[in-house]
Formats: sequence, structure tokens, C-alpha cells
Amino acid sequence: MNTSNINDRYHPLSIAAHWLTLVLLIAIYALIELRDFFPKGSDPREAMKTWHAMLGLTVFGITFVRLAARCFSHAPGIEPALPAWQQFLARAMHVALYVFLIVMPLLGWLMLSAKGKAIPFFGLDLPALLAPDKALGKSIEDIHGLIGNIGYFLIGLHALAGVGHHYLLRDNTLRRMSPWRLRSD
Repeated sequence: MNTSNINDRYHPLSIAAHWLTLVLLIAIYALIELRDFFPKGSDPREAMKTWHAMLGLTVFGITFVRLAARCFSHAPGIEPALPAWQQFLARAMHVALYVFLIVMPLLGWLMLSAKGKAIPFFGLDLPALLAPDKALGKSIEDIHGLIGNIGYFLIGLHALAGVGHHYLLRDNTLRRMSPWRLRSD
């Protein structure tokens, strides 16, 4: 058994959850953007909103799996080591992304609750977290939308940093989370 690469990559569960989260986020953003091609109240638009909510809640659950995996598995070191300021920025970005991945689905759940709507989750209706209050629901919806727009920036910056580390800094940052083996050259 080859053990030379055991500590140079994240645990397979962490890698799978990371990339599954990305796929789900692409679908979540696509659904909410594409719904505008359909008239309000139409079946396709309502289906897109339902899938948006269900996939968002799925990300919510996966995020806790990811956090648990971070607690119970060793994060491989970056080689060559980063300067302290880059380590700080990397930690800050990861905190921002995890806050985003928890807050967005929670805001969506709160918004649907305040609007008096069902909270769908693959055949289940989750309990409301708030009593119906249309004005509060609209306020939460505005915050959800604003943070969603910030999410584009966070996700893009995270991806750009990974690619930059791989191709410009030539460290192992991207290789540690890659689902396939990347060459170092």
C-alpha cells in the first residue's frame, strides 16, 4: 500500500462534500436566475423556487457534515508554506464561506416561514421557524438576495485563489482538495 500521499490531501469525505457543495450551489444559483424566464405563479417558476429551497437546505446539511469532517480529520499543510498574511486571508475566506453556507439556507427558511409558505424538503414540509409576517418576510428576502449576490463574489474569489495558487504560486493548495491527482508542473 502506498502511504506516501496519505497526508497531502484532504479526507475523501471532505473532498466529496466540497465538490458536491459546488455542484449544488451552481444549481441553486441557476434555478433562481432562470426562474425569471417564466411568469409569476407558473408551474415551472414555482418548481424552480421549490428546488432552489430544497437544494439550499441540502447545502445547509452538507455544511455541517463538512464542519464535522474538519474537526475530525487533519487538514494537509500547504507546501511551500504561506506567509502569515496569506494564512490569515485564507482562514478569513473559509470562515466567510462557511458563514455564507449556513446563513443563506437559514435565511431562506426564515423567509418562507415569515411569508407563511411551506418549507419543502424532498416530500417533507419542515416546520416554520417564525410566525407569518409578510413585512418581515420581505425584509428577510431582501437580505437573502443581498447576501446571495455577495456569494457570487465569495465563490469566485475562492475559485480564483485556488487556481492562482496552483498556476502562479505553484503550491499544493488546489491539489489538496482536487478529486483527481493534479500534476505539480
